[in-house]
Amino acid sequence: MPVIVPVILCGGSGTRLWPRSRASKPKPFLPLVGDSTLFEAAVLRCPAAGGFAPPVVVTGHKHLDHVEQQLAGAPGAQVIVEPSARNTAAAIALAAYRLPEDAVMLVCPSDHHIGDADAFAAAACAAADLAAEGWLVSFGIEATTPETGFGYLKRGEAISGTGYRTAQFVEKPDLERAKAFLAEGIYAWNGGIFAFRVKDFLAELTAHRPAIAAGVADAVAKGTEDGQRFHPDAATFAAVPSDSVDYAVMENTTRAAMVPADMNWSDIGNWHALHEALDRDDNGNSVRGIGDVELVDCRNVLVDSDGPRVSVIGLEDVIVVVDGNDIMITTVSGVQKVGKLSGAVNQ
Repeated sequence: MPVIVPVILCGGSGTRLWPRSRASKPKPFLPLVGDSTLFEAAVLRCPAAGGFAPPVVVTGHKHLDHVEQQLAGAPGAQVIVEPSARNTAAAIALAAYRLPEDAVMLVCPSDHHIGDADAFAAAACAAADLAAEGWLVSFGIEATTPETGFGYLKRGEAISGTGYRTAQFVEKPDLERAKAFLAEGIYAWNGGIFAFRVKDFLAELTAHRPAIAAGVADAVAKGTEDGQRFHPDAATFAAVPSDSVDYAVMENTTRAAMVPADMNWSDIGNWHALHEALDRDDNGNSVRGIGDVELVDCRNVLVDSDGPRVSVIGLEDVIVVVDGNDIMITTVSGVQKVGKLSGAVNQ
């Protein structure tokens, strides 16, 4: 099996998990599920004993302190400091231009929850084997519900014992189409986890988005090292076009593949997603934090309090979050609007 280099993308503000997640300390750096933060868990899932090289973390200045504090147990890690946010294609290219051309990159978001680390490792090994043969591989997350907030991957013909061609990338569908995908059984969620060799990714990026490839290469060539940190040239990188890796590369290459991954995955994209990732009692209720909580005749209620006592009676499908002087209460159906609250926008 080729050595796999985890490339962990660490950015964003996590406004849909306000008020717990804030610009000063967004969701990757919070222990939302278990004792480890989501970022720490992403690093721990890729140990040297499992065939993984030290991680390369791509992050911005505002997250740098959190990243380095939580990387303390990862010797040999590199941190690439993005001068500005230019989306995932450029972020991945920054790492690619810092690695050997035959290295297999495993691109992972820093803010997802994966409950089954062994299934993740098995999928990573299968993806790395395909990547070593020149495929650009997506993880196809097993679709368990008709989600409208995710993109989908359509499974094509088999190309190995565990991998398939990606027959189609599908944007976020409406509910009826998502139900049809689930019933058909050959569609998976696109979880934003990828594996490919450096040289194959850069060749595809150069072919389909030459301005991104050239701009990032120039920014890296003009960059500077500072211990474990690498700083691309800020002015050069600021001029790089912004595009996602899906649009720039994965939807254009003729070598797109997928490996199925049933690994208890969640993007923790909102409070309802977090509630579903947590342990719940027989009534579907969850309690987080250090505050005293009393629930009476409640079903599917999440309470997350950092101190004040919270009492809830007779509610169903409701989320209550207390963070300092901020209190946020929403129904499950309203969780997507949390990021539009003035507190989240102005955090």
